[in-house]
Amino acid sequence: MGNHSDMDAGTDVEAGADSDSTAARASEWDSLRAKYLKPAESRPTSTAQGVHHVALICTDVAATIEFYQGLLGFPLTELFENRDYRGSTHFFFDIGHGNLLAFFDFPDLGLGEYAEVLGGLHHLAISVEPEKHADLRKRIEDAGIPIDFDFETSIYFQGPDGERIELIADELGVMYGTEVR
Repeated sequence: MGNHSDMDAGTDVEAGADSDSTAARASEWDSLRAKYLKPAESRPTSTAQGVHHVALICTDVAATIEFYQGLLGFPLTELFENRDYRGSTHFFFDIGHGNLLAFFDFPDLGLGEYAEVLGGLHHLAISVEPEKHADLRKRIEDAGIPIDFDFETSIYFQGPDGERIELIADELGVMYGTEVR
């Protein structure tokens, strides 16, 4: 099931970071906040309307549908041929609040397994209601899918192609009690 990195169960999030480098990074973060982060009341309105869809690549269309629709409860909303690659499938799942998760399959391209690369996907965080979080966790565990990392209101696990998924039981725009929007 794909590659694990620093999100393996039982791994300290700060693994590899000594106190000197953590202090240096904290100073850097303070500088970045001072330079770029404006108070909410003085931020301009975004030019974006929201995420139309996030597109990932899969190896097996049916297995992907069974995982995202069957296991996680994200309804399949559309499926058609990818306009950019003949014979490739482009399909979409409703992940709530008008947001879509899309997939492509690229048959016969010989793509490798999921890997973290600069500019690539680290994980996809999907907000779920707290009462659904426990049910989804049970479904995931009952399906034999390991929980790679568990922190407060979040669980991390891997999808069928090794993509890292976080289900977070915080409302949209909030992370562990902090407003992030």
